[in-house]
Amino acid sequence: MKKFILIIAFFALQVSFGQQNTTTYYFIRHAEKTDNSQNPDLSESGLERANLWNKIFSEVSFDEIYSTDYKRTIQTASPTATAKKIQIKLYNPKNIAIESFKKETLEKKVLIVGHSNTTPIFVNQIINQKIYADIEDTIFGNLYIVTINGDSITHQLLKLP
Repeated sequence: MKKFILIIAFFALQVSFGQQNTTTYYFIRHAEKTDNSQNPDLSESGLERANLWNKIFSEVSFDEIYSTDYKRTIQTASPTATAKKIQIKLYNPKNIAIESFKKETLEKKVLIVGHSNTTPIFVNQIINQKIYADIEDTIFGNLYIVTINGDSITHQLLKLP
């Protein structure tokens, strides 16, 4: 509960002090899935986590929400997209033109839902550094926040249980 309150406080500060020419990306992995089949739904735990993400993001005014075209990622993004009345945009992590993506999302707040092996790669491409490794199969609470303001790029990884 203490971590949850700290995260909410962090978001409130970021929302309060955000500048107009700032781009902020929030990257998460899909929540827990029912099985290891090709395109599974979220499990009960996964649905609970998707709703928790929605609560965590309640104070963030997203402009866009992106998801890969899989049930588990779309279901993870859906509670937040529904609450914010934002249409989920699908992306293919294998075909991301990073500089084009940055231009399209310039000065926006963007949620991006991906996978254990694609999310850290996407973050690394946005920050133009190889810092983050693939997410372990049992980890579903990583939140990567990247803020770009002009030539300044800051990034951090928050770990929720």
